[in-house]
Amino acid sequence: MLTAKEIRRKYLAFFARHGHRIVPSGPIIPSNDPTLLFTNAGMVPFKKYFTGEETPPCTRLTSSQKCLRVSGKHNDLENVGRTARHHTFFEMLGNFSFGDYFKREAIRMAWEFVTVELGLPKDRLWITVYKDDEEAETIWREEIGVPAERIIRLGEKDNFWTMGDTGPCGPCSEIHYDQGEDMACGPDCGVGRCDCDRFLEIWNLVFTQFDQQPDGSRLPLARPNIDTGMGLERIAAVCQGKRSNFDCDLFQDIIGYAAELAHVRYSFSAPDTNDVDTALRVIADHARSACFLIAAGVLPSNEGRGYVLRRLVRRALRFATLMGVHEPFLYQVCRKVTELMGDDYPELTEQAEFIARAVREEEQRFSQTLGKGLELLEAELAELAARGETRITGEFCFKLSDTYGFPLDIVTDVSEKRGFQVDAAGFEACMAEQRRRARDNQKKAGLLGAQGGGDLPAALTQGQWNSIYVGDAMLTAQGHILALVDEQGESVSRLPEGGKGYLVCSQTPFYAESGGQCGDTGLISAAGGAQARVLDTLKCHGLPVHLVEVFSGSLAVDDEICLSVDADRRRAVTRNHSATHLLHAALRKVLGAHVKQAGSLVTPQRLRFDFSHLAALTADELAAVEHEVNAAIMADLPVHAREMSRDEAERAGAMALFGEKYGDTVRVVNMGDGEELYSLELCGGSHVERTGAIGPFAVLSESGVAAGTRRIEAVTGWGTLELLREQRESLQGLAARLKTRPDQIGERVQALQDEVKKLRKAVEKAAAPASGDIMQGVEEIGGIKVLAARLENVPVKALRDLMDGVRSRLPSGVACLATVEGDKVGLLLYVSKDLHGRFTAPALIKTVAAPCGGSGGGRPDLAQAGGNNVDGIEAAFAALKQEIDGHPAQ
Repeated sequence: MLTAKEIRRKYLAFFARHGHRIVPSGPIIPSNDPTLLFTNAGMVPFKKYFTGEETPPCTRLTSSQKCLRVSGKHNDLENVGRTARHHTFFEMLGNFSFGDYFKREAIRMAWEFVTVELGLPKDRLWITVYKDDEEAETIWREEIGVPAERIIRLGEKDNFWTMGDTGPCGPCSEIHYDQGEDMACGPDCGVGRCDCDRFLEIWNLVFTQFDQQPDGSRLPLARPNIDTGMGLERIAAVCQGKRSNFDCDLFQDIIGYAAELAHVRYSFSAPDTNDVDTALRVIADHARSACFLIAAGVLPSNEGRGYVLRRLVRRALRFATLMGVHEPFLYQVCRKVTELMGDDYPELTEQAEFIARAVREEEQRFSQTLGKGLELLEAELAELAARGETRITGEFCFKLSDTYGFPLDIVTDVSEKRGFQVDAAGFEACMAEQRRRARDNQKKAGLLGAQGGGDLPAALTQGQWNSIYVGDAMLTAQGHILALVDEQGESVSRLPEGGKGYLVCSQTPFYAESGGQCGDTGLISAAGGAQARVLDTLKCHGLPVHLVEVFSGSLAVDDEICLSVDADRRRAVTRNHSATHLLHAALRKVLGAHVKQAGSLVTPQRLRFDFSHLAALTADELAAVEHEVNAAIMADLPVHAREMSRDEAERAGAMALFGEKYGDTVRVVNMGDGEELYSLELCGGSHVERTGAIGPFAVLSESGVAAGTRRIEAVTGWGTLELLREQRESLQGLAARLKTRPDQIGERVQALQDEVKKLRKAVEKAAAPASGDIMQGVEEIGGIKVLAARLENVPVKALRDLMDGVRSRLPSGVACLATVEGDKVGLLLYVSKDLHGRFTAPALIKTVAAPCGGSGGGRPDLAQAGGNNVDGIEAAFAALKQEIDGHPAQ
């Protein structure tokens, strides 16, 4: 029996023998593709090769691609665990030709692989072709020898592939495997006629031969391509004689481990017939997805990819509760996944501990909301049932999600099993409205930023100007003004003296704000003597735009100008920017490979660096990071920036900013060379020539900014020296006040703290009267001994000590002590155990505290309260006595 690993290896080796270059799986989060949250097909990393936007490194490629289908058009989430074939995470085997071989070779290689390499019986294989594809049918029938009755023609829905409304497209040919007559759904069962699993599609061959036009017409491509896909999970199940993908070896070790943890058994039941089996399938599937998402830098959150991960983890936990599991569980299953799949995907092994930790923390967070969410849902279902209704409104579902973090998936799972329907469209409408409000609030707060031109005048987005940035090589340059826009956002031909506006120049040394680095400032001077300050440099749709203020003469379109960057400020920014690269590398070295940049801000004064990590750094970790950065600085490593293709950069191991969009050509910055390589990142910003120029590095603070995201703020160079000067002056001033030396401040402070503690105890002892003296105020009300006493300036802690003495002298009775400190009232109330049948301390304290303007609570024998109405103490004592008098001793 072939294992899944053997099938994957055989596949790649087979196509390598047929001239294909084996390429590693692309990332599960696609690069530079805003249309996709996740890589959902094997061809996604090669889309630009198919469209002709990029040239492939080789005309024949083969891969085993990590894929995730859990959002958008390809969303299999609701079917996972309930069918034999649906998954969120899966691996897609594929071979690709870019203008090289076409139908004949693709068909021949596919047939050879499934019949010879995998040994599948030919008489159980069926073929589908597009209804008009005479060429493909002829090849299958005449050259491969498939009987005509086992070749089925289907229409566009089944056998024609398009990338979108326009672009590359073409007919498909699928290979189907007959799993046996016992799986037939009825007399009409057949390929393309039903959706049962008897005839199982195992491989799809796409013949990309047309270019679809906007009017719907299709023009032949000059160089047609081949794109194929075969799901590893599906072909493994077929080769292993399993009727469900979940029964093949890719899942069974995970399912078995989860069953052992949950103390249940997996019974290999038919899909959606056994709740325990369904739960185990869901858990195994979602654990795999969670591992790969976290390894890719995604952490649970309430939006985007993080929200998808949160849904997966919480849905798995909901199914775990169906098996009686009510404590963190999925993180252990994830450990098993990283153990089993780490050989083929090393990123799982490298981040195994971080993955488990991230999942466990999400489990713990969700456990706090699950009980409340289910309680509210049960109440809603009961109310609907009482009214004879079966539809749960989208507004209610949104409230559960938005207020309690209770996912729509779980609402659907619970409700549908009880015969209720969920208004998913209404829920999405509420979500859309929330997003709209958030966008409006952002705009009102001016948070859109200038990167996309959101805050810049529309006039700047309408011109077709070409401005060249030369600031990496020089800080002064000549150019001519291409455009001017005034403060009102109107295009103008001239900016007068005293005027502010935006300026676009043919050439500029000014760095425009991007990638976290702030924009340059400086001066502009014209040949006629006009001068302007550059207050900021922004980027509008890739165009450098200078925010200027004219302080002498006037500037006009077409003027020749000299642009000079504030050199000291740029150098300070450069030092801080280079330090973020060293900081990133140091964090990964100290904390682990899971650390990924989540944003940054670089100014002349300081740097801010956000990164993925689950817990606050310890003092030792922070010290180690700071030491690492300074060690790299003092090593005076060379810094080089060079341009290369994005693929080359990825193969070299360059780190990219998570979520950032890069072009086909990228700039790679390395700090150190060869064995001394310390950092390698994609970056378009300004950098020092050697790390030694950064100067001393010091961490200012470390904090959390979001779930799973930490932030470090730091300074370099002159900023660090200024920090040290301020700290030295502060220490010297403090030492002078404490009458000691700076190196003995700690000892002096400890001595003072000990002295204050001793004096506080003495004051409390002196302020509190003896319990024996207090007892003289005991009176009997309704047969119950009652003590009510007012004290002045007795701390609450001393009041507790005093009450302990009262309790020992009053084995049966009620005591209420009140202390006044300034304008605050503190109340302590005791009820002996023998009286709890009539009243308890928490019940009485509410009555007593009310006249003092307060409330409280506690144990049956002792309760505490506070208030701010000192004049109400006597009324409080009267209320206590009246309450006791109303419940006399029997």
